Amino acid sequence: MRSDAKTIDAYLVGLPSDRREAIEAVRAVILDNLPTGYEEGMQYGMIGYYIPHSLYPPGYHCDPKQPLPFAGLASQKNHMSIYLMCIYGNEEHEAWFREAWAKSGKKLDMGKSCVRFKRIDDVPLKVIGQAIKRVPARKFIERYESVINSTRKPATKTAAKTTRKKVSKRSRKTTPKPATKRRS
Repeated sequence: MRSDAKTIDAYLVGLPSDRREAIEAVRAVILDNLPTGYEEGMQYGMIGYYIPHSLYPPGYHCDPKQPLPFAGLASQKNHMSIYLMCIYGNEEHEAWFREAWAKSGKKLDMGKSCVRFKRIDDVPLKVIGQAIKRVPARKFIERYESVINSTRKPATKTAAKTTRKKVSKRSRKTTPKPATKRRS
């Protein structure tokens, strides 16, 4: 559930006590392990950890007004979530994370970057801390840019396609034929 809270304190105060304690425990581990260059604040209706515009001016490609998201922490309707963008699309880091979590003996409920949990006892906090600590801001930016650049098409090909489409549309237009007289 997206929160309208403007500050982290307001976000936490709005949570039921059991969820507040769980979110605060995960938050403490993230903050203890967060490398230099990241900041904490409210982002997308949850507690966010991101690379600020002062360090990465382009911001997030989906919404350049937003700083580059790195992690998030949220209380949802049926569970709590830790969003780890450092794992999303990084096969090596994801494999490490899954293996480390499995060694903890706890069950992992994970999507592409979202780790869901219902109680703090379900989370190996040490693994969360290590996952955060393993990715310095510069490495995250490098990885992010390589992924973004690999999905973009070169401008020349795009321009060529656009030109071809315009030419194709023009060639489909035909001049009207003159009306012919009917013979009776």
